[in-house]
Amino acid sequence: MNPKWAYLDFNSKFKTLKAMNNHILAIKFWEEGYLHLENFFPPEMMDQFNELILGHYGLNPNWEHNDEFIEKSATEVIPWFPMREGVMIFEKIEKNAEFARLSAHILGEGWSNLYCMAMFSKKGTKGQAWHQDCPPENPHQFNLNRLVYTHDISPDIGGKVILVPGSHKKGELPKGEPHADMEGQVVLSPKKGDVVFLHGHVWHRVLPITGKYRISTNFRAMPKDTPEEITDIAVYRNMRYRFSTSEVIEER
Repeated sequence: MNPKWAYLDFNSKFKTLKAMNNHILAIKFWEEGYLHLENFFPPEMMDQFNELILGHYGLNPNWEHNDEFIEKSATEVIPWFPMREGVMIFEKIEKNAEFARLSAHILGEGWSNLYCMAMFSKKGTKGQAWHQDCPPENPHQFNLNRLVYTHDISPDIGGKVILVPGSHKKGELPKGEPHADMEGQVVLSPKKGDVVFLHGHVWHRVLPITGKYRISTNFRAMPKDTPEEITDIAVYRNMRYRFSTSEVIEER
C-alpha cells in the first residue's frame, strides 16, 4: 500500500474512534449528569492560566455579591468574566477542538458558548452551598458547566466538588440545610488539567476552602433555543436568587 494512503487510512480510523469515544462519553453524561475527565489540558498551559487568574485577583479580593446573598446562600465565591473585559487568551481553552467536539456531542446541533467565568474562593471561606445553576422546570433548557482546573483540588486546599449523580432528572433541589450531606452524593477532587462537564440542573456544592485559595474556570455553554439569561436565576435549598437584580425572588 502507498504509505500516503496508509497514513490517511489510519488517520480516518483514529478520527472515527475519537468520535465513538465522544459518543460514549455523551451517553455517560446524560445518564449521570456529569463527566470528570482527567488530564484534558497540559499542566504547562494550566500553570500559565493559574498565574494569569491570580494576577487578576491577588489573594484577598473584594466580595462581588451583597451580604444578603452571601448569608442566605452560604456561598463565598468571587466571579470574574475575563473575556467580557477583553482578556481573549481564554479563547485558547474555549476554542480547543476536542473541548468543542465533546460539547457538541453532549449538547447537539446548534449549541453555543455562553460565557467564561473564573471563580475564586479565599482561604477559610464556605465554598458553595447546594444549588442548581438554573431553574429545572424545562428539562430542555439548561446551561452546561465546563469546569477547567488550573491547580489541584487537594486535601490541603479543600474545596472538593460534591454532587448527586442523576439529579438533573429529579427536578427541583429539595429544601433543607444549605451544606448538609445528601443521600447518593459523590465527591470529586479534580487535579490540574482536569475538566468536569456538569449539567446545570444537577444538585451540587463545593466544600469549604482550607488552603490559600481555590480557583476554577467555568466555560459555560447551552443547547439550541436556550435563552442567554438561563443562569440569571439559581436554585438553593432555602431560596431562588436572581443575580441581575441581586434579589431573593422566592423563599423556600
